[in-house]
Amino acid sequence: MRVPNADTWVVVPVYNEGTVVADVIDEIVVRFPNVVCVDDGSRDDSAERIAGTSAHLVRHPINLGQGASLQTGIDYALRRGAAYLVTFDADGQHSVADAERMVEIARGGDVDVVLGSRFLESDEDIPALKKLVLRTVAALSPSSRKLKLTDAHNGLRVLTRRTAEDLRISMNGMAHASEIVASLARGSLRVREVPVTIRYTDYSRAKGQSLFNGVNILFDLSVRGQK
Repeated sequence: MRVPNADTWVVVPVYNEGTVVADVIDEIVVRFPNVVCVDDGSRDDSAERIAGTSAHLVRHPINLGQGASLQTGIDYALRRGAAYLVTFDADGQHSVADAERMVEIARGGDVDVVLGSRFLESDEDIPALKKLVLRTVAALSPSSRKLKLTDAHNGLRVLTRRTAEDLRISMNGMAHASEIVASLARGSLRVREVPVTIRYTDYSRAKGQSLFNGVNILFDLSVRGQK
């Protein structure tokens, strides 16, 4: 029997997500059998929860940030022959159905990168502060404007192998998302943004981006000249 998406790896950065991460993995593996979770020095039982699933577990001995976790997971998946890579948050806000649809778009051969956007359709469910932060980051980033992106900080992405091989994430904090966009804008990659659904639970809202963090992202990028 053909295994769906056997050529695709889902990369899940994890930091203190023990409450939900096992359920998120169980949902993913129904459609994507290859999952690598990078536990980024969690202080809770995230690693133990991951170990109880079918996902591959890679651990950072200390917390390095989501950017470093993504790079570690991408390198791991590439070494195991991934043709397509999905980046997927560990807090349960992404939809596996959206991820599968985005992989199918990438398989069509017309794009190198598929990015999820929560702003292409109705944004009424997005918390007001988060909406302000995300729209401000997109509006002030030359790279986002060049690519005509509406949502530069959505963690749901699909990369072809060639794209992932050329990607080097050096920003280990939350600014990595803007760094990824800047890297895409510098090349001749074909980038497509598609609408996705974000599930804002009480848990994910509690872990959301603050306005202060958004200002920090913009400052970090401006200082390093990678907007």
